[in-house]
Amino acid sequence: MEATIRELLDLVVRWVHIIAGIMWIGNSLLFNWLDRNLYPAETPDEHSFGKIWLLHSGAFYEVEKKLLPPGMRYPDKVHWFMFQNLTTWLSGVALLVIVYYMGGAAYMVDPNIAAISHATAVAVGVGSLVGAWLLYEALWRSPLRRNPPLAFAISLALLLAMSIGLTQVLSGRAAYIHIGALLGTLMTGNVWFVIMPSQRELVAATRAGRAQDPAFSIRAKERSLHNNYITFPVLFIMISNHFPSTYGHQLNWLLLAVLMVGSAAVRHFMNIRFHYRGWLRGAAAVSLLTLAVVAVLTARTSTNAGASVPPVAFADAQAIISQRCVACHSAAPTDKQFPVAPGGVILETPEQIQRFAGRIKERAVITRTMPFGNQTGMTEAERALLGAWIDQGADIGR
Repeated sequence: MEATIRELLDLVVRWVHIIAGIMWIGNSLLFNWLDRNLYPAETPDEHSFGKIWLLHSGAFYEVEKKLLPPGMRYPDKVHWFMFQNLTTWLSGVALLVIVYYMGGAAYMVDPNIAAISHATAVAVGVGSLVGAWLLYEALWRSPLRRNPPLAFAISLALLLAMSIGLTQVLSGRAAYIHIGALLGTLMTGNVWFVIMPSQRELVAATRAGRAQDPAFSIRAKERSLHNNYITFPVLFIMISNHFPSTYGHQLNWLLLAVLMVGSAAVRHFMNIRFHYRGWLRGAAAVSLLTLAVVAVLTARTSTNAGASVPPVAFADAQAIISQRCVACHSAAPTDKQFPVAPGGVILETPEQIQRFAGRIKERAVITRTMPFGNQTGMTEAERALLGAWIDQGADIGR
């Protein structure tokens, strides 16, 4: 019953997270697009950043970005874009708790990486989020922020260090999702501790009849631009749990770094596409280079390990699967973490085992991401035996 309730919570919160994320990221991409495409107003105005005409849903929109001059009345209706971000972050944190922290933190710990307790793993996860935000704020509020390339290089180095550190302590899947949560926390902090206060100051100046200080707009835009570049890496991490070849790789931190830098670079070319004619070629080149590096890193030699060992009887392979896998991968799992078999993979009959032989090799033998956290204690000898049986043809009649 407890597992069923947790699964229902997972479903509802994940649904909210996706909807809110689409709204937040969509707004972010739209407003950054607007900023890059504004053109000067017909009538010169020192308070105007520019305007643009848009055609959508059967009508025209006239949009202008401006600071309000002293003495101008504050508009009756001004829409603030903030709750999409808050909802996305809160639902994301809720998912982190439901999926990774509840139920003994089953997804957090991998004894093959670090023999730590569930409480320690959760403490490491939470500490990484808080610590990263404090470091980021200290850096971008220091004098170093006046040198953006240097501050960016330091930020990237710290993120890489954090990625390496987490992958040496938590399971690969948990390390990835915590880097995603970390980046999402930085984005949310930018909204609520920099962008929103800057906008409130602009509103206060207008209501008091004072001139609006452009420095607040510049500060808000700086952090908005940070969020813009972080968006694509976060989107990959959100779906990374479906790709064990990345988080389960022995160089998972390097793969994550390549994918984050590559996707942020693609975002950069999209940002400059109206000012740089070769943006599409640049984006395509970065995409192909990123995919090539990932392909090389994840490539595996296609050797037949089963040819070098005596024939493996199916009964021996089935005994390992029954002892190490069927607790989750059955029609009625006995592991309380899984009310239904993960991925719909059931390994109770010989035919089912043969059908999923390729997946068994990928997850249990190559990436070693199954069993989850190796909770059932599958040994290296057992993994090798399974791999040999599969390489020898996965024969269930022998």
